[in-house]
Amino acid sequence: MLKVIPVEEAVGLRLAHDITEIIPGGHKGPRFKRGHLIAEEDVPRLLDVGKAHIYIMELGADELHEEDAAKRLARAAAGVGLTLTDPSEGRVNLVAEKDGLLEVDEELLFRFNELGDLILATLPAGEFVREGTVVGGTRTIPIVVKEDLVARAEALCDDRSIVSVTAMPAKKVYLLVTGSEVFTGRIKDGFEPAVRKKVEGMGSTLEPATLAPDDPDVIAGHIKDFAAKGAEVILVSGGMSVDPDDLTPEGIRRSGADVISHGFPVLPGSMFLMSYLRDVPVLGLSGCVLHDPVTAFDFMLPKLLAGTRVTREDILRMGHGGLQKKHGHHHH
Repeated sequence: MLKVIPVEEAVGLRLAHDITEIIPGGHKGPRFKRGHLIAEEDVPRLLDVGKAHIYIMELGADELHEEDAAKRLARAAAGVGLTLTDPSEGRVNLVAEKDGLLEVDEELLFRFNELGDLILATLPAGEFVREGTVVGGTRTIPIVVKEDLVARAEALCDDRSIVSVTAMPAKKVYLLVTGSEVFTGRIKDGFEPAVRKKVEGMGSTLEPATLAPDDPDVIAGHIKDFAAKGAEVILVSGGMSVDPDDLTPEGIRRSGADVISHGFPVLPGSMFLMSYLRDVPVLGLSGCVLHDPVTAFDFMLPKLLAGTRVTREDILRMGHGGLQKKHGHHHH
């Protein structure tokens, strides 16, 4: 544990805290870092900065230094797709090893933090993260902790990890753009470039868009055709509201897809429709994808590309945090 002793007796022991040295007109910075092994020549310099007595660390057999503890905590909490940094000021970071979907076991994270005297903080789950992104960090609160506390954290993570980054395989994505005004060439489709940028940005391929008129049977036929061609994700854009002349949802239903939810508790993106044609996700997109940089699409796409099966409950839970704040309509 921590102990105060005269500096002359501290040779060969570890310093329990940073000691700052201020040189007039020069630098101010830690002269000695916490954990520094005190040598004979350090004694006069410590006395020079007014440290006749210092705190040293005496680790009992059942105790761990914060850096060793943090390394073990990080190893316990980290699942696939992560690398761990060396401790810096007691903290170890969890870094995405490759682009992918960030997954966090929220309940387990809570139980880990509930142990006390140690913490793990993460980015929100469900985000697409790039290689090299710090997605979590862990440390102990005191400089020295009991070994059995760390062992309890390890036991919590015995059979499952708290944080992981699931690699996203390159999927074959098909896009059907509905709307007679686009089909007849009266207006140019804007969905394909918007969707392409996002799909390709996550490492998948988007087939050239197919255009369809507002006819549920034609829409259904294309969806079935895409599935037969090996589509792994099907996106259907345009005509998604509940107006009688918006026939896209009816077309999705007629394809035989099982509708999980028509309407998401998300703004913008509430007019989305999530369905599955056997195992192929068929996502109906509303017009907001065209003009809002962040919509329900950005949240759904990484899940669909990673192959996560989305449930009705997953969609309903999106209400918390579902008000997207990144679309620039700020009052000044």
